[in-house]
Amino acid sequence: MMDFDTANTFFKNDKIGELAKTTDGMRFLKLRSLSRKSQMQYLIDKHNIDVGDITSKGWLRIIYNSNIKIKDVDQVILDLYERERQVRRNNENQLVNELYKIQSFEWGGLHQNSLEKTIVDNYVKKIKSYELLSKAIENDLHNSMRAYVLASWYNHWSSIMIEDIFKDHSQVIPAIGLIKKIDFFINNRPFDLKVTYLPEGYIKNYRRTHQLRPELTLMKAMARELDISFEQSSADSVLIPDLWQKLDDHPDNRASELISELENCRKQLLNDSMVNPQVLVRWLYENQGVRRFDASNRLFLVLIDKSNFFDSWKLKRARPLIAQNVNKYLDEVDQNVGFQLNFQWEEKTYTTESDIIFVVKS
Repeated sequence: MMDFDTANTFFKNDKIGELAKTTDGMRFLKLRSLSRKSQMQYLIDKHNIDVGDITSKGWLRIIYNSNIKIKDVDQVILDLYERERQVRRNNENQLVNELYKIQSFEWGGLHQNSLEKTIVDNYVKKIKSYELLSKAIENDLHNSMRAYVLASWYNHWSSIMIEDIFKDHSQVIPAIGLIKKIDFFINNRPFDLKVTYLPEGYIKNYRRTHQLRPELTLMKAMARELDISFEQSSADSVLIPDLWQKLDDHPDNRASELISELENCRKQLLNDSMVNPQVLVRWLYENQGVRRFDASNRLFLVLIDKSNFFDSWKLKRARPLIAQNVNKYLDEVDQNVGFQLNFQWEEKTYTTESDIIFVVKS
């Protein structure tokens, strides 16, 4: 049997995969997912575990060293999840309706992971005049903050809705408390859910490896040829959909032929990724942001609108479409969920377990 201190050390050192390989380790992870005091109190009361006068900080050790079985832990988790879920279930249709009120998705030029720094660098330290600062706050920062808050709100509630689709399935045991890098367990395998789209960086890499010129280079050249105006200083993430739409709307056949060529390439990339998903998954692991790097088990949910790739963000609220694909995956998944993957990060090789679900609107 793995003792508590060993299991706890593994967890603190982010060795989630190693823990998940053993029954004791999996039992530790599921108990650890009951991180709130009220959740652990429910388990203690239901199974008559004597914790004496030990404070709640020491409960995990006592419960782990008790004779409680993993199936009993699972049932406690399901009981507690159902309590929380019932509240959201009663309001779910209204939530989806509210999410559909979002007409655009952008961060307003503010960086999600460094909001304070962005404000300090661009307003506090850059502007010396009180009047100019007041105008900038009213005209620029106000609109940027509104866009940022709306995007954050959309991401938060659509993510909860999607997680509930997984957690409602009989193959899944939720992680209902605060536990890092685990959203749920599928057939006793822990997974961190990542909802994403077909990454622009991955598209750029695909074209490069197939000796194709970058999309943006081709569109800029065509825009100049057709005298289409665009903001040269705009970020690529803004300029690519902007030029794509302008060229797609242009009556010249050269513009429509270029957009058709670029679109077909993206569709071929999607087909290749669905046939051999390990390539995309490896790219996603190897191109993480430095601040968020980890090698934990991840289940990627990739949302793609083939009719307009830049509208794929809208699918995050398409609950029936997502549920259809997720439930099909979970209905068919076997005991060995996903695949083992080796990837490189800063000249070091990592091994993880992962899988991917494509949700494609044709």
